[in-house]
Amino acid sequence: MPNVAILYCKKIKDHSCIGCAKCYKGMKEKNGEFARHDEINLVAMTDCGDCPGLTVPRVKLLAEITKNLDRPIDVIHLGTCVKAAMETAQCPIDFDDLKATLEGKFGCEVVLGTHSY
Repeated sequence: MPNVAILYCKKIKDHSCIGCAKCYKGMKEKNGEFARHDEINLVAMTDCGDCPGLTVPRVKLLAEITKNLDRPIDVIHLGTCVKAAMETAQCPIDFDDLKATLEGKFGCEVVLGTHSY
């Protein structure tokens, strides 16, 4: 069972979904990108670090904390809200570059999206 961390968009999180309720439902139902996992061990959920481009330092801190708690991250999901921000709100994240950077620096899989609603 993978240890999963979710990064949500700091700017639109509570505008598109209050309290990440859609992510929790998506995890339970294995909806959207969560379907790739048979089971999910959610170890962290936090924002992307805000604009512009503070995701890498945020993940560095998150990786250190989860490792120290004996719950190291295997997979990072960038929330559906991050995907929406990239598509409609001029989010500065270039997913392909961020994915390569995070996977290279932290040795975990990076997935764009969480649920499909």
